[in-house]
Amino acid sequence: MIQAQLSATSASSDHLGEGLWLIVMGVAGCGKSTLARHLADALKLTFIEGDQFHPPENIEKMSQGIALDDADREGWLDRLGAELRSHPGGAVLACSALKRAYRARLRQAVKRLCFVHLNVTQDLANARVQARSGGHPFPSSLVASQFATLEDSRGEERVLQLDGAVAPPAMCAKTIEWIDAQGLRSEAK
Repeated sequence: MIQAQLSATSASSDHLGEGLWLIVMGVAGCGKSTLARHLADALKLTFIEGDQFHPPENIEKMSQGIALDDADREGWLDRLGAELRSHPGGAVLACSALKRAYRARLRQAVKRLCFVHLNVTQDLANARVQARSGGHPFPSSLVASQFATLEDSRGEERVLQLDGAVAPPAMCAKTIEWIDAQGLRSEAK
């Protein structure tokens, strides 16, 4: 089980009182990288692709069609937390963040962390993953394991639920409306 690290992580996030940190989350193929790029551009924040922070062992495992487990994700989540902290003005991260414990671990890294959870059907996720080009290490055979691992984020603090089948510009506009309605940008100033 992923354990949240309270001591060093929360202490190091104390200097992050300014800024807006947003994670676009969901299963493979939900559109998180696409929406995260749109949001980063619209909000003038740094875009972070979470997949780029996986260690080589994780990439090899996924390439072989083997689902990652909690132990595989621990170091990856710590690296993502450190990367978020390295952007004191804020950032937008594309990251699956499938379990509550993973989201809690990321929240330990940065105060006021917000999530946009893109919900899609398994059929749509499969189709999108199968259509990927460019050597993405995640095969469509692992989509079902993502749905099996996903824990509902409803009821958690600062989480927006969106339909991942909607066009990215519309999701971006809806997210910015939500950010403004929550006063998250005014808090960041």
